[in-house]
Amino acid sequence: MRDPYVLDRQVGFLMRRANQRHLALFAQAIPDLTPTQFAALAKLCETGKASQNALGRATAMDAATIKGVIDRLRRKGYVAAAPDPDDSRRILLEPTADGRAAFDELAAKAQAITAATLAPLDATEQRQFIALLDRLC
Repeated sequence: MRDPYVLDRQVGFLMRRANQRHLALFAQAIPDLTPTQFAALAKLCETGKASQNALGRATAMDAATIKGVIDRLRRKGYVAAAPDPDDSRRILLEPTADGRAAFDELAAKAQAITAATLAPLDATEQRQFIALLDRLC
């Protein structure tokens, strides 16, 4: 006989609840960017330049999502786009000076959001949790 299905013990349900908590913390600390916008800006600041397609893959966003995210970051003046000199079909994205400044200002807040999200766990549990999530991905 199988154990009964209890929603409160299901991995997807628990991950969604944890994600909702994290998103609420993020919205409170960084109200002017969505988590996906911050992720794209952070990755561009890390890499310097990337095509929209490569940035989408690096941030786990599909083509439609990354396009919308980049459009909004461009309207904010945080990302610039220019033709790739090696492939005229491709557009390269890079953070603007304002984008880098915004990221530099927000990075500490983002780290504090991570700390607040993980606060119910002790330091060892936090490392284990991150390692386990990494394995699932």
